[in-house]
Amino acid sequence: MNKILLIARREFLTTVVNKGFIFGLFLMPALLGLAVLFGPRLLGAMRSPQVVGRIAVIDPTGQVLPVLRSTLSLSAIQERRQAEARRALATVPGGERVASSPATREFTPAPDLTIVERPPSADLESEKKALSSTDQSARALALVVVAADAVERPGNGSEFGTYSIYASRDLNDDTERAVYDSLREAIVTARLNASQLDQKRIDTMTRVRRPVSVTVTQAGEQRSRRQFMQMLPFVVGVMLFVAVIMGGQQLMTSTVEEKSSRVVEVLLAAVSPFQLMFGKLLGQTAVGLLGMAIYLGLGLLALYSFAMLGIIDPMLIVYFLVFFLITYLVFGALMMSIGAAVNTMQEAGSLMGPVMLMLLFPYMLSPMIGRAPNSPLSVAISFIPPINSFAMMTRMASESPPPAWQVWLTVLIGLATVYAAIWFAAKIFKVGLLMHGRPPNVATLVRWARQA
Repeated sequence: MNKILLIARREFLTTVVNKGFIFGLFLMPALLGLAVLFGPRLLGAMRSPQVVGRIAVIDPTGQVLPVLRSTLSLSAIQERRQAEARRALATVPGGERVASSPATREFTPAPDLTIVERPPSADLESEKKALSSTDQSARALALVVVAADAVERPGNGSEFGTYSIYASRDLNDDTERAVYDSLREAIVTARLNASQLDQKRIDTMTRVRRPVSVTVTQAGEQRSRRQFMQMLPFVVGVMLFVAVIMGGQQLMTSTVEEKSSRVVEVLLAAVSPFQLMFGKLLGQTAVGLLGMAIYLGLGLLALYSFAMLGIIDPMLIVYFLVFFLITYLVFGALMMSIGAAVNTMQEAGSLMGPVMLMLLFPYMLSPMIGRAPNSPLSVAISFIPPINSFAMMTRMASESPPPAWQVWLTVLIGLATVYAAIWFAAKIFKVGLLMHGRPPNVATLVRWARQA
């Protein structure tokens, strides 16, 4: 046991004091911090210039155009965009501050559009031809033709008319969307005015403010963040996937390097293959726990800063660490066995295929499992090793966590899978660590494990 701990200590310290590890560990938090600090300025520098142009309008009703002059104004477009931003960011942590920040208001400048009234008797073909004129200064961005029955219906049972829009090649999507929204608001207002209805009164009577639901926990009441909780299962899946990929790759790479450089022959003179394998696995597991603890701490600090710490069940963090250990040990042992069986990293490619599929499959399914955590497929995957830890952790991070007996059953299955993976890796180490020559396939590895 002392030899195993010595190897684990050496593996841990060799990795942790490496400058590349330290740089990679803090690279992601640093990038996120820089994105928060300088992202709005960078996006602001990349924004498109303000669109300035003219919109030609043919309005045979004579009632839409006066209102359109108001709804298509620069201030009206800016006000609509701010209202949309507030609605979209209302449930995002800190979204209220983002929606009202100057960077958000100025990121996409609203178009400054001037309305050019064309007479109802204007020739439509001539007006459309003017949109393709080579003289850009005389060319309108678009031509809007309002239908004669867009405001008043010819009969009680008929539908209202609409409008047609003809665009020049200078009209971009953002400006076209602003024109659509302005026309819709103008036509609705004209219809209400023609029916002698008070628009403000109708808006007041039909507006029902949606309250923010309150989540009641043992720590008290707090504002619900359903969008955050819906995103949490995917975040958990990403963290597990990235941590296992990085740690397993490090284990496999170090094993291949030690084998190809003959260092492993010196090590095996002092320790057994199992001690070497298990010590390296424990050392890299400690490295993975250190990195995960740092990221969890930063995540909890971010939740605390947004007053959302109470919505995370403390047991979720405990279970996350448990399933992280199970997943890391299983896939770490499998990747180490591949490293012991091959001579170069190029030879490991064919053997890595099945392992990568077992990692990618639950990772890709995590959004679906998070949306339907208690579906038959989600429950079934929770008990299929070695992907069960991914599925169960995703279900626990969802809004409908599974019952406790399913969680503990998954833990027991996971521990049995850890034992099987370590047993398999130990057998492969015993046979393949000193073997050179033609790389084995998956069937050969299984034969080694049965014969060793």
